[in-house]
Amino acid sequence: MNISLEFNENNYTVREVCLEGKRIEYRAFENIVYVGNPVDTEHQRLSIFVPEQYYRDAKGKAPVKKPPVFLPNTVGGYMPGLPEEPGLDRSGKPNASFYAILNGYVVVSPGARGRGLRDENGVFTGTAPACIVDQKAAVRYLKYNRDRIPGDTERIISSGTSAGGALSALLGATGNHPDYEPYLEEIGAAKETDDVYAASCYCPITNLEHADMAYEWEFGGLSDYHWGDREGVMTEAQNMLSVMEKTLFPPYLNSLKLTGDSGEWLFLREDGNGSFKDYIVEYILQSAGREMGRGTDLTALNWLVIEDGQPTGMDWAAFIRYRTRMKTAPAFDDVFLSAPENELFGSPVTARRHFTPFSLKYTKASGEIAEEGQIKRMNPMNYIQDRAAKKAKYFRIRHGAADRDTSLAISAMLTAALRGRGVAVDYQLPWGVPHAGDYDPEELFDWIKRICQIE
Repeated sequence: MNISLEFNENNYTVREVCLEGKRIEYRAFENIVYVGNPVDTEHQRLSIFVPEQYYRDAKGKAPVKKPPVFLPNTVGGYMPGLPEEPGLDRSGKPNASFYAILNGYVVVSPGARGRGLRDENGVFTGTAPACIVDQKAAVRYLKYNRDRIPGDTERIISSGTSAGGALSALLGATGNHPDYEPYLEEIGAAKETDDVYAASCYCPITNLEHADMAYEWEFGGLSDYHWGDREGVMTEAQNMLSVMEKTLFPPYLNSLKLTGDSGEWLFLREDGNGSFKDYIVEYILQSAGREMGRGTDLTALNWLVIEDGQPTGMDWAAFIRYRTRMKTAPAFDDVFLSAPENELFGSPVTARRHFTPFSLKYTKASGEIAEEGQIKRMNPMNYIQDRAAKKAKYFRIRHGAADRDTSLAISAMLTAALRGRGVAVDYQLPWGVPHAGDYDPEELFDWIKRICQIE
């Protein structure tokens, strides 16, 4: 298959969309295969959407400054994602791409391979690190066409939710790292760089090899679980695994040598208490304070201490009971190999594998463990201290205070690690928000406007 990587600026359609009284008009360049040797042309393609106003402005005599590129992915659950055009999201509200066009930005929506994909020979083609490799290849395509594409490829802002938030974090933390080069060469990615300017990460399901212990640090002690229509009580064996996992988290957290916003060392004692827990509590209190500032009455929450109209403290254990447990132990590397993440770490010939020594030790499925390099490439925490990886200048991390899909510790550790390397991180735990993304488009694009210094 001979695929050109040159962008064709004449192959487009003009579209108009009006939602909630807001109207956008844009040119759609669709279904562009972004690698020269694709494994899956259904997913290894992207679409580019350019505000029609950009072309109107370009007809004037003065040079037109290229707008930033908004790069949202549609990956969820580490499943395959397809390009998505500006319009309505799953909840029936205008999606982030719609708002990006509305604000004058170029939107590039890349598809990506994901878990469960097979080729005609039955070979699994979407296992890790395929999803992040495809995202990097899409960035390289844009930079290869920097003189042809209307957007500013030096100001690419990635965005995603859940597993997509994890991919956005990976893009922001692993720019140009040689660990991914063999995979990019194999699919015929452009010979370009793949670092991005900024990363927006909603509830990132990341740091998977330590996510189980973090989950039990937070939810350990709660046996009853609530996941949609699935409710129940953990078995005796699951409770034992929870207790063991919980003890593993403080040593891991302490090994990171993280510091807080005032330079204090973030640590945990064996009992799970310490300055790291205090760090998260402070962000929860800030979230409650913002919510009260909007006029919400939180006085009925008996775990929240309110003095002079401001939240000043909280009962951590009562807060966790209030949130409730969602997943049984282990939450991510299931001992029966039944979790989505087990499929992510499969191999070309093996559907599911473990990715932690703990679950391998207690496996009930005679499972094998994924290769160390495969696991490493899916965790941005493994690259933040690595000088070979070019970090994005800016991160925006949002993890809903009501989100139980992963521990609040995951986003807190990511934030502290990035700030420790001098990265500017806008981090909040939005009050009452469950596992979700793109719920604050005005705030998101205000942030983009600030970091891009747009008047």
